[in-house]
Amino acid sequence: MRMTVIGTGYVGTVHAACMAGLGHEVLGTDVDAERIAALSAGRTSLREPGLHELLAKTVASGRLRFSTSLAEAASFARTHFVCVGTPRQPDSDAADLRYVDAVVDDLGRHLRPGALVVGKSTVPVGTTARLGRRLAAATRESEVAWNPDFLREGSAVEDAMRPERIVVGVTSEHAEAALRAVYDPMLRAGVPFFSTDPATAELVKAAANSFLATKVSFINAMAEVCDAAGADVTVLAKAVGADSRIGADFLEPGLGFGGSCFPKDFRAFAARAEEIGAGEAVAFLHEVDRINTRQRWRTVALARRLTGGSFAGRRVAVLGAAFKPGSDDVRDSPALAVAAAVRQQGAVVRVHDPQAMDNARAVYPDLGYAPDIRKACQDADLVLHLTPWPEYGDIDPGALAAVVRRPLLLDARNCLDARRWRSAGWSLHALGRPIGGTS
Repeated sequence: MRMTVIGTGYVGTVHAACMAGLGHEVLGTDVDAERIAALSAGRTSLREPGLHELLAKTVASGRLRFSTSLAEAASFARTHFVCVGTPRQPDSDAADLRYVDAVVDDLGRHLRPGALVVGKSTVPVGTTARLGRRLAAATRESEVAWNPDFLREGSAVEDAMRPERIVVGVTSEHAEAALRAVYDPMLRAGVPFFSTDPATAELVKAAANSFLATKVSFINAMAEVCDAAGADVTVLAKAVGADSRIGADFLEPGLGFGGSCFPKDFRAFAARAEEIGAGEAVAFLHEVDRINTRQRWRTVALARRLTGGSFAGRRVAVLGAAFKPGSDDVRDSPALAVAAAVRQQGAVVRVHDPQAMDNARAVYPDLGYAPDIRKACQDADLVLHLTPWPEYGDIDPGALAAVVRRPLLLDARNCLDARRWRSAGWSLHALGRPIGGTS
C-alpha cells in the first residue's frame, strides 16, 4: 500500500520506518526541514534499538522517503497517519491539540476523494468525532479513524513490528478494511485485532497507561508501609506478583515512573474525565500521581539522612540520568529530579549515564558529569543508583569500594544484588527494605 506519516517525531519516525519495513510505500512529512533532510539521508537522532538500521535500509530501498509538503502527501496516498505531538496545555493538565487540528485543517484542503485520516497520537476521548466534523467542513469525501500506538521507548521497533494487539476505532467498513490491509502481515501472524468505535479506541491507550501507573504507585505505596512496619517490599512484590490475577509486571518498587508521555497522558486522561463529567470515577489517579512524585522526595530525604542530615560538603555520585534504561530521554526523569534536588541542597553531584549524558547536560548544566562509573564515584560519600541500566548491575562492588570515600549506596530502583554489595563491604539502603536485610 501507499501511505503517509505526518509528523516525524518519535512515534512518526518509528511508524514510518516499520511500515516501510513491512513492504509498504511510505512518505513521511514534517514542518521541520532540517529533520526531514536528515531522515531523507537515512539518519535520525533518536536512540532506539534497530531503528537506525531499519531507517537506512528502507530509505535506500526507495520504499521510504520524506517531504515537508502536505500537498505532496495528499497526492501520494489515500491513507494518512497523523503522529504529531499532543503536549500538555500551558495552564492545565489537558492535552494541547493545536498540532493535530492544524494537520487536519491543512491536509483537508488537499485530500483526494476517499481519503482516510488515521490518528496515532494519544488524544482525549471524543477527538476523532470532533476532527471528523472538522474535516467534513473541508471535504465530505474523507473520514477519520483512530489507531493508538503502544510503543515503549527502548523497544519501539519490536513493539511496532510485533505488537501485542492492534486497536482501531472506525466508523465504516471501508476504514476497517483499509487498516486491516495496512496491518495484514501482522494479522496473518496472529496479532489480535480490535475493531471498535473511535471513542473506545481513544480510551484504550489512556486506560492502559492509567492502569500501569496505578500498579507502579501501588507497590511504591506498599514500600512506604514496609518502611513503617520494618518489612521488605521486594519480597512482598514478588509474592504479590506471583498471583496470576495480578502479575509481576510493573510491580517494581523504586523511584517511580517518568518520561515524556506516560505521566502527561494519564494526567490528560483525568482532565478529560473531569470535562465530560466522569472526574469522580478516576479521582484516584490524582493520588497515583502524588504517590509517584513523593517517591522522588522520599529518596532525597533518605539520601540526606544517610549523609548525616545534610548534603553540605558531601560528594554524591549519581548512576543514571535517563528516565528508563535503553533510552537517552531525560524528560520528566525521576533520576535527574533527584540529582538536581540533592545538588540544590548543597551536595557536589557527579552524574553518569550510558546514553543520556548530552541530553542531561542540556537540561541541567549545573550538575557535574563523568565519562565513566569510576570517575563519577571518585571520593563519593554516597552513591545513588537511579536508573537501572544493566551496566550498573554488572559493577564489581569490591573494585568500586576502592575509589569512594564511603562505601554507602542507596539503590532507589531496588534491583541491585544486596548480598553481593554488602559482602563487598557496602552499606546498601533502599526504600521499603530494612537496613541489614538479606534480600
